[in-house]
This record gives sequence, structure tokens and C-alpha cells, in this order.
Amino acid sequence: MTKTNTQAVPQRNQRRTIEGTVTSTKMAKTITVLVERTYRHPKYKKFIRVSDKVHAHDEKAEAKKGDRVEIRSCRPLSRTKRWTLVRVVERSTEVEAVDVTTSVTDAVMGTQGGTS
Repeated sequence: MTKTNTQAVPQRNQRRTIEGTVTSTKMAKTITVLVERTYRHPKYKKFIRVSDKVHAHDEKAEAKKGDRVEIRSCRPLSRTKRWTLVRVVERSTEVEAVDVTTSVTDAVMGTQGGTS
């Protein structure tokens, strides 16, 4: 009698996913996400808004500041990173402000990026 391998491949358990807004992309392969949640106070029955900032792994640097993103919990990737980027839910419509005064002054003075 021959044995057949009929064991099912074990699947990962469902990880916690949450949505938040990207507040910073200044680190390499890491984004800072502001996650807001509301809950009802058990005694006073008032709704309370609580926000947390978490670091999430963004391998391909897809997310930009102001984007709405979905992140999933994962194993610890560093001292502060316990989340990874799943997808960008909504792109930001904000455009980052550019300091126009220095470039106009440089153009008039004939210098490039600095004081003389």
C-alpha cells in the first residue's frame, strides 16, 4: 500500500487590517500612519476619538504624504515597525508647497541655490 501526501497546506491566520492617513515618508522604506478610531465611553456614554501614530513598511515607496492607506499587522520588522502597507486606498489631492522665494531670488541674482 502506497502513502499519498494528503496534508493540506497550512494557511496564515487573518491579520488585523486598519486604515489611516500617511503623515510622513521621510524614512527609507517606512511610512508614518495616523490611525484614528472612535469608541463609546463605558460610563459616560460619550464618543471619544483616539489617534495613534504607527510605522509601516513600504517596500516600493508607493505611499505619499496625505494618502489614505490600508495597513496590516505583521511580525516585528524593526524596533518600531509592526505594520506593512497593503494598498493605497485614496491618493492625496494636496500638492506640497515649494519655496518660491529662494528660487526667484536666485534667478534675479544669478546664483544657484545658496548665498554668495
